Amino acid sequence: VQGTGGSSAVSKCSAAARGYIQDRFLQLLVGRRRRRAPLIHRGYYIRARAVDHCVQDFLLKTQSHPRTQIVSLGAGFDSLYFRLKDIGLLHHTVVYEVDFPNVACQKAALIKRMKELSALVGHTEGEGLGVITFSGEDYKLLGVDLSELSDLERALAEAGLDNEIPTLFMAEVVLTYMENSRSDALIQWAAEHFSQACFLLYEQMHPEDPFGRVMQQHFSQLNSALNSLAQYPDCEAQQRRFFEKGWTECSVMDMNDFFTCCTPEDEQQRVQALEPFDEYEEWHLKCSHYFVLTASKGMEPSWTPLLSNMTVPCHDGPVRISGSITAAVCATHSEISGLRRYGHRSVLIKPNVILTTGGFGEEDGHHCRMRNFHVLIKHAGYWKAGYVKKENPHKRWDERLYHTVSCLSNSLALVVGGRTSPSSAGLGMLWMKFPETCNASEPDDITVELVSLQPAAEPAALRWRHSTTEVIFKGEKYLFLYGGRSATEPVLGDWYFLHAQELCCTVIPVEGPVPESRHSHSACSWKGGVLIAGGLGAAEQPLGSIFFLRELEHGFQWQTIETHPSLIPRYSHTAHVHDGKLLLVGGVWFRSSSVPSVTVIDLITGVCLDYTINVEHLEWPLMLHNHSSVFLPNEKELLLIGGGGNCFSFGTHLNPEPVSLSLSNILASR
Repeated sequence: VQGTGGSSAVSKCSAAARGYIQDRFLQLLVGRRRRRAPLIHRGYYIRARAVDHCVQDFLLKTQSHPRTQIVSLGAGFDSLYFRLKDIGLLHHTVVYEVDFPNVACQKAALIKRMKELSALVGHTEGEGLGVITFSGEDYKLLGVDLSELSDLERALAEAGLDNEIPTLFMAEVVLTYMENSRSDALIQWAAEHFSQACFLLYEQMHPEDPFGRVMQQHFSQLNSALNSLAQYPDCEAQQRRFFEKGWTECSVMDMNDFFTCCTPEDEQQRVQALEPFDEYEEWHLKCSHYFVLTASKGMEPSWTPLLSNMTVPCHDGPVRISGSITAAVCATHSEISGLRRYGHRSVLIKPNVILTTGGFGEEDGHHCRMRNFHVLIKHAGYWKAGYVKKENPHKRWDERLYHTVSCLSNSLALVVGGRTSPSSAGLGMLWMKFPETCNASEPDDITVELVSLQPAAEPAALRWRHSTTEVIFKGEKYLFLYGGRSATEPVLGDWYFLHAQELCCTVIPVEGPVPESRHSHSACSWKGGVLIAGGLGAAEQPLGSIFFLRELEHGFQWQTIETHPSLIPRYSHTAHVHDGKLLLVGGVWFRSSSVPSVTVIDLITGVCLDYTINVEHLEWPLMLHNHSSVFLPNEKELLLIGGGGNCFSFGTHLNPEPVSLSLSNILASR
């Protein structure tokens, strides 16, 4: 448990060094400096932002009181006191920090050694006496095990804590490491023994979905299990907990809602522009698995920092489920790990032959951008897996992610865009050629020749997380290139019509309401046009709109497709059209109570039905974002390939095997 505190302090320090948070004291307290990834920086930024927002609101609301106090439970090497003192917010507030005796002793020694820290505390008194390892006029550092409530109560009383003045208790990922009976007792004790009390809690939630399972496993492996999750798995359970323990007001929200609703728009934009970033799925999943809670009793005026001057988005309750689809591991006769990847593309290049290219994943036992092409061939009722032979391996594939692959004939496909690093320019176009006649029954039967291209339309391709979809105009075949993002533009809303044979951009008139810019959306050919669904918009917010680009005599027209009920906004999903129905598979949304599975939209009536995926036959978490899917219409079978990603600081999860979904029941004819 103490190790998790040290690791968090190093991550906060790295976030401060990159400008996410303003904190010149962390480096003095932590000492170690280690550069963390942008995803980690964002995660610790939102944690620091939430805590500071609530603490400063408490100090503001109580500034008319002659004396107030803050009790930081499990404070570790946090710099809160020094930051508040430095900006002049502790005129009449005493800060009490509590942690294990050895942690408190280490921190006390650090403060004494660092002149900049000890000068802020000022005159010290009686330090090193019993549990009080450091004592200034407005700062007390106590070495006590929080799970021993009588010891904690005695130590705080000895340090001068006053039960009758406004008191803020705060616990950042602390109580969850205690047995529930002990953390419950502490929450109840704070409510019963203090006449004007507030509580600030920041912790994990949602242990049972795929990301939650990876998160739980990570902490269990560190021998610091998250004990509160079984009994208090979500925001509603935590809120009930505080009401039952004697608190009269309680507000709680997940960190997606906090970032959207409690962080000013200009601050959101500042943070989003600090570093090249392309891990939106993992950022939003991390935020949906942490909450901030504030509770109070006896406070006048009432303390509601999560509700002041803002409205939390209404998510309209739980998702209405119309049925369940059973997932089965797709038995492949192969031991190769080439399908453990994300950000790749899978396409049906011939009947029963699926080609998978690109992405980031596992190759030769280590994680890297994928060089090898992978093929699945269905033969005699089961799938065979293998690597594809490249006819000209010297031609650079560029190991790209988030590209598109469009089959233009049974021997030719066009690769458009993609990226290596999110700070690099997008990649251009490539032809992929395969033998025209092929009765392939073995992966070795498939060969791919790569041909570099530099057509006039090349600049249009320098993007990723876009879509490339076949459309027909006046009998001619075009590829409709839409949306995505680039190294300079975080979201694009433009489009191009690429003539399928000449690969030149053709100007075709388009009328109607223009969809807002987006990336990580889905796009499907339908009736000679394109269906665009969902995506991530300009403010990194999921979109719930569906547009149909319909062919007219003189051009195309954007039309909005209305659904009943409204489609829940999502992105990073895949999509297919079958018999007048649009299927959306997986993705990421802000409904933290569940994860997207399969949504079926009737394109004639607009009726929108959600189905869960029954994963009881899978021995591992099925992460349905950054995956690919291939629909086999004859069998009404959906093959899910790859998917997953970097689960914040909890490790990388890659779905280990393809998964088959039988959709015959939900696609029964009307």
